[in-house]
Amino acid sequence: MLNVQDYINSGILELYVLGIASSDEITEVNKMCALYPEVKQEIEDIILVLKTTELMSCDITPSVTLKPFLLSIIDYTERLKMGEEITFPPILNKNSKISDYEPWLKREDINLPEDFEDFFSKIIGYNPQATTAIAWIKRGAPPEVHTSEHERFLVIEGECSIMIEESITHYKVGDLIEIPLYVSHQLFVTSAIPCKVILQRAAA
Repeated sequence: MLNVQDYINSGILELYVLGIASSDEITEVNKMCALYPEVKQEIEDIILVLKTTELMSCDITPSVTLKPFLLSIIDYTERLKMGEEITFPPILNKNSKISDYEPWLKREDINLPEDFEDFFSKIIGYNPQATTAIAWIKRGAPPEVHTSEHERFLVIEGECSIMIEESITHYKVGDLIEIPLYVSHQLFVTSAIPCKVILQRAAA
């Protein structure tokens, strides 16, 4: 007998929303939506989260960050279902300090996996106003433009440079990076170790 919760937890709904499910999976999900209101609700919840992280816009290059962000969303959803308490990390601003995020940085379950490739993130807080994550970037991130969300980084470990249009600025541990709306920007890691940051996207 089908367990609806197991189906919701399988990851197929995330693939469906992103448009990368197979034709058979799409047909199956459509049928499940018609039969089970909780499946339809879960899809709506996923869409809301994906919109907040801008995964459904062209701002993110799929080959580098789409899969890691999807996995971080699935991971966060599963953690909440297992009883993790919802928390609200502080909004990043010019006065932000690394110590402001120590409760999350000290968590033993939020760390870098051994099979880390280019980009890895763990969501530590979500609400309609902002999504906050701890992220590790090994080499860099592709050019992107944000039109509906303010993106900010607080450097925790390593160093990086960010090109905003034709201007390049170097950042070190403790520095805050604020990305303007409507301008192209690209991040380059300049340290021997991955650049670890508090990454936050807040509604404009």
